Amino acid sequence: MVSSGKPTVLILCTGNSCRSQIAEGILRGAAGGTLDVQSAGSRPAGFVHPLAIRVMAEIGIDISRHRSKPLTQFLNQDIETVITVCGDADLACPQFPGRVNRLHWPFEDPANAAGSEEEKLAVFRHVRDKIRRAFEGYAGECKARPGSSATSTSA
Repeated sequence: MVSSGKPTVLILCTGNSCRSQIAEGILRGAAGGTLDVQSAGSRPAGFVHPLAIRVMAEIGIDISRHRSKPLTQFLNQDIETVITVCGDADLACPQFPGRVNRLHWPFEDPANAAGSEEEKLAVFRHVRDKIRRAFEGYAGECKARPGSSATSTSA
């Protein structure tokens, strides 16, 4: 699955249903084919959250075919950069073989949003927009350094 010849960036969160899925969709689009972008979870939920799919569709990115995957699926893969987007995933992140860049950019979990559908959507949009700023900036750094993923440490 991960052997495209492009640098692979693996984005991790706990459930692989919201934050890492949003980040994967944004980075894949923003990187323009320069990176192999994947996501996974330390305890995958088994589904992509419907509100994550919805708020991504609002910005023209379709993640409806994404699936929630365990990080163990990637342990024997050639990963250049691992970006954790929550504290639990950062703590659970295993050591990958070789020299792997590790970045930690924590974002609020929109799955914990309470209230009406509109209030929950507002939280998902807010988190999406924060993730978008961070990962579009990261994609710009990667494009400036073809052949490798960037090592920026700030979101």
